[in-house]
This record gives sequence, C-alpha cells and structure tokens, in this order.
Amino acid sequence: MASNSAKWPYKAHDITIGRGIQYGMLDLMGGGWNNIVSGVIFAYLTLAQGFNPAIAGSIAAAGRIVDCVWNLFLGLITDNFYKTKLGQKFGRRHFFMAIGLVLFACVFPLFWISSTSWVYYLVVYIAMEIIIAMMIVPWECLPTEMTRDYSQRTTLSGSRMVISATGTALVFLILAALKQAQNPNAYLIAGIAWTVLFVVAIGISTFGTWERPLTKEFIEELNSRPKQSVGEVLKDSIKGYADTFKNQAFRTHLAVYLLSFTGKDFYSTLLPTFIACCISGAGDSWPWTFQAMSILGIPMTIWCARLMITHGPKFLFRLSYVSILIAMIAYVAVWAMGIHNPFWIFLIVSIIYQCGRATLEFTPWNLFPFMPDVDYIMTRGDRAGLYASVMTFFRKSTGAIATWVAGILLELTGYKADTMKNFDTTPHNVQVGIVLVFFLGTSILIAWALWLSRHIYLDRETHGVLKAEIERLEEGGDKKDVSDEARKVAEELTGHPYEKLWPDLDKNGRPIEQI
Repeated sequence: MASNSAKWPYKAHDITIGRGIQYGMLDLMGGGWNNIVSGVIFAYLTLAQGFNPAIAGSIAAAGRIVDCVWNLFLGLITDNFYKTKLGQKFGRRHFFMAIGLVLFACVFPLFWISSTSWVYYLVVYIAMEIIIAMMIVPWECLPTEMTRDYSQRTTLSGSRMVISATGTALVFLILAALKQAQNPNAYLIAGIAWTVLFVVAIGISTFGTWERPLTKEFIEELNSRPKQSVGEVLKDSIKGYADTFKNQAFRTHLAVYLLSFTGKDFYSTLLPTFIACCISGAGDSWPWTFQAMSILGIPMTIWCARLMITHGPKFLFRLSYVSILIAMIAYVAVWAMGIHNPFWIFLIVSIIYQCGRATLEFTPWNLFPFMPDVDYIMTRGDRAGLYASVMTFFRKSTGAIATWVAGILLELTGYKADTMKNFDTTPHNVQVGIVLVFFLGTSILIAWALWLSRHIYLDRETHGVLKAEIERLEEGGDKKDVSDEARKVAEELTGHPYEKLWPDLDKNGRPIEQI
C-alpha cells in the first residue's frame, strides 16, 4: 500500500529559499483571489453588468457561506484520502491540488463572460469557491508534511506572505492597465490574464512540493487515529469553537480582528462605486490603480515585523487604524469640497490607506501564535489548530456578511447600477447615500476596533511572564507559589481566577475540571 517515495508527490528535497517560493506560489492565487472577492466582483456585477447591489452582494455572500461549510468537510476528506488508489498514487493532498488546477483553468474565465442572468454568476461563483478551497485546504497542510524543522517551516510560511501581497498588487495592476487603455472587454481580458497567471502559480506549487510518503509505519499511524463521522466532526468543531470564547485574550483579539478586517471589506467593496459615482472627473482605472498601491504591503510588512518587537501590537493596531481613519476622512473631504479630477490627492490618500491596511493585516496573525499559550495554561491542551480554524471560519463568515450588507445599504440609498454609471448620471441625494455607506461602514468598524484594541494585554512582555509560569508549573512547581506578577498576567489574559487555571489531569491525561 505504500507509495514510491522517489517519485512525485512523495520525493522530498532540501528546503531552500527557492523551495519556499515554489511552495508559496499558490498564494499568488490565494491573495489575488481574496482581493478579487472583496474588491472586484461587486464592482464588476454592478458597474459592468448592471445588477442591483443587493443581488451582487448576495452572490458574493452565498459563495463565501458555501466555502465555510465546504471547508469543514474538505479537511476530513483529504485526511482520509490515502485509503484510495488515487490518493496513494497522486497523494492525499496533491490529488486535490492537481484536480483543482484543471477545474480552475476551465471555470475561472467563465465568470468574466457577460450575462444578464444573476443565476449564472451565482453558480459559477460558488463553483469557483469550491474549486479554490480544493487547492487551498490541502496546500495549507503541506508545511507540516514537508518538514518537521521549525526554521524550515518558517521559510515556507515567510515566502507565502510576500507572494500573497504580490498577487494582490498584480490583480489590480492588470485591471488598472486595461481600464486606463479604455478596453471595452477589460474584465474579460483581465479574467483570462488572471487565469493564466494563477494557473502557472498553482502548477509551480503543485509540482514543486511534496507530502509525507505513505510508508507502512505512517499508514499504521494514520489508521490508529480515532475515526470520526462527519456528524461527530461537526459536533466537535462546534464545541471546540465555543471553548475558545472562554479565553479572554482570544475574545478580544478575535473581535479586533473581525471588526478591522470587515471594515477593510467595506472599503474594498464600495471604493469603486464611490469613485465612479461621486467623484467628478474620475477615470475608470482609478479604483484599481489606488488598490494596486497594496504593493507597498511588502516593505510595510518588513517594517511592521521590527515594530512588533520594539513597540508591540497595541502600537501597530493604533498606527493602522489611525492611518485608515485619516484616509477615510480625506476621501469624504475631497467629495464634500467638490474637487474635480483629484487623482493625485487620492493617490496620496490611498498610499496612506494601503500602509494602514498592510499593518492591519500583519498584526493579528503575528499576535495569534501567542494565543495557544493562554489556552494552554487554562486547559493544558495543544489546540493551536482549533484557534486558527476559529479565526478563519469567522473571518470568511464576516467577509460574506460585509459584502451582503454593503449591497443592501447601497440599494436603500436609491442607487441603480444599470443607470448610475458615473458622476454625471448619479443624483446628488444618491451620492450622499453612497458616501455615507462608504464612510460610515468602514469608519465605524475601524473606530470600534481601535477602541477595543486598548484591551489587548498580550504582548512580548506579558507573554514572557506567562511562558515562565507555564514552564515553572510543567517542572512540578506548586500553584500556591505563584508570584503576584504571574498571577496578575495570567488572570488578565485568561479572564479567570488563577486557582482555576492549570487543572489537574486524570490517568488519561485529560483535565479533571474544565473552565
């Protein structure tokens, strides 16, 4: 039953920067796709195809909801696919990546073909979400299988972050160039260009990576793991998700993360409509040119990594949110003053926004690795994967809700996508409504996140205190001997009295009393 480890997808290689890039290339599509969802699809369906915003928002939301549910099943399917002949020959992870590559090449261009049927776009969009998840979910499992070395896994994940930011910029640069050339088929040509770009990137990752060979020992290990039905997986997932909310540090972190990212979704979704319908003299390429300033996320990420050490997450959150709020006020001020053709003003404002956005995206996921340690002193369990799943699940859910709500709010302003294509055809009262939805939808969520971020106590110093206390307890230290500082930090981070932390274990290694 074991596969030939000398052949793809089981043949391992030394992990170098080059191999890290090969692994990370799939996130050129991942990062690009996420920004197509939040920044392009709504504008394409409304401004280009003339669908009412509520319908456009519903299409995007439906696809993301299907994606959330599909992800719960897909992990279980790929984990057990080694039992099939296809899984043994092509890999339990790489089989889905290879099939997804072929399906993506066939389906992705279809979305950019003009149609008057919203059902057509709904079906194709849901199919795209299913296909992309078929590649993303198994791909995210590969670092664990490619190497057990921490530094080598860091090489793989670090390459991914830079490539993802590159994919975001390329998506908008391609569309901006076509719009600037006033190409009547800009979206279709961009869709084909994105398809070619993403297919090459997916292919590099699919055939440049490997997974753990199905040796006799590994198969025995896999078969020894507890078997769960789909129902049991869903039940355990719901219970696990609920357990994470007992962690006060994580509750605050998740709230800040979801509020800020949902605010970012409002911005990306509504910026094209705001510029097209509310700004005098605006060009078709403007929204995509301004979004392409996301390329600044690459150097900004490097700078943020340094600031995370020297100033901590609170500072980064504040820097991010203040930058975004300044940008939002500037956008509305330009509209209110009636400035004609404010391209260079908006370019500067967009640079400020994109620097804030890059900081916003960097901080939560770089603070996240500390969260499982807070859970560990509460439960003595290793549940990092559970916390990552909760963040991903709720992020996708709120992303779907944001687009849907944005569409409904635009509908309520009286905006008609089929007739209101630019500044001259959009009545002033509708412009006011669009501006209010764009500004308030983004700014309220970002301001709320800014306010909540002051309750984030987990940083390098407090984590050091927590980690030292965990190590003391692991070495057999008595809970009665806890220092005042360690007690205070542990209680602030967990939200529970110290006496309830670090529970005793039964003979099976499970906590006797759970919080």
